[in-house]
Amino acid sequence: MELRKKPSMILHLASLLQSHSLFLRDLEKNVGFVRKWAFMGLIQKHPSVFRVTGTPPSVSLTPRAHRLAHQEACARASMEPLLVTNLRKLLMLCVDCRLPLHTVELIGPELGLPQDFNHCLIAKYPQFFAVRRFGRRDCLVLEDWDSTLAVTARETRLAQEGVVKLKTDGDQKKVKISRDGNYVGPFAFKMNFPSGFRPNVGFLEQLERWQKLEFPSPYLNARRFNATDPKARKRVVAVIHELLSLTMEKRMTSAQLDAFHAECLLPSQLLLCLIKHQGIFYLTNKGVRSTVFLKDAYLGSNLVDKCPLLQFYDKFMALCGRGNIDMCDNKNSLPTVV
Repeated sequence: MELRKKPSMILHLASLLQSHSLFLRDLEKNVGFVRKWAFMGLIQKHPSVFRVTGTPPSVSLTPRAHRLAHQEACARASMEPLLVTNLRKLLMLCVDCRLPLHTVELIGPELGLPQDFNHCLIAKYPQFFAVRRFGRRDCLVLEDWDSTLAVTARETRLAQEGVVKLKTDGDQKKVKISRDGNYVGPFAFKMNFPSGFRPNVGFLEQLERWQKLEFPSPYLNARRFNATDPKARKRVVAVIHELLSLTMEKRMTSAQLDAFHAECLLPSQLLLCLIKHQGIFYLTNKGVRSTVFLKDAYLGSNLVDKCPLLQFYDKFMALCGRGNIDMCDNKNSLPTVV
């Protein structure tokens, strides 16, 4: 976790210094007594980003870092349409098309939402969102269902690859699964088994049947299906896949996924579901919390598609000599799987 904290801390300190310098003696007021010493170490370690001048000493951004820091506003502005779309899709995945506000706040950083999203984003789009009280909880509610958004990232990838729905069972039988578990079909998931995993024939035959199995869209209401039905169980995998796809880094902590149990009717034994589908998800328990990664979003340990905000983070971290860094490059990161 140590390597993950450092980029976050650097970016946090840079945001504090964008508008004005800060006396070192006042650093504690902004970050707390305990974290103050960690920030002091970062300031000393990264002279290309931070400079200390004057008496009493104050810290500010270097000219180059200052120019680059101002690009964050542009990155966040370009993120807004994506955030609105992803937030709408997230609510569409929920059985009642609503989420408790505290759950949105919990996953907000993973989605790329600004801290004041309730005011700067939700209030800006009343045609899509509303905040209403249900029982004792304030919830974010979807105001407008858009069927054009009810397309998963998996379906989009298959369409880009030219995979069309096969018409007959005979057509499906002509396509065989490969030894890496991948199968060309409209209901198949991309597989990436752990290194060293060698599936036997029986496993591959069972996986082939599962890859061919049709299942309802994650955007259909989960209450319509029997949870014990194999098709409904496969749909749960698709729901988790889509939830992770809506995040910036295609990952969530297990605690964040747990927050969707009631809203998406996820299985009570969610951990077993993730472990069972090790070709689709990577689960790490390293560090202080477990994290679930979506494997098909990564090439080795690198995220394939990065949103504008992550691209900005990469540019800024390059000043620290950590060019082309993934924000997940840490002890809790996805190991090379390809």
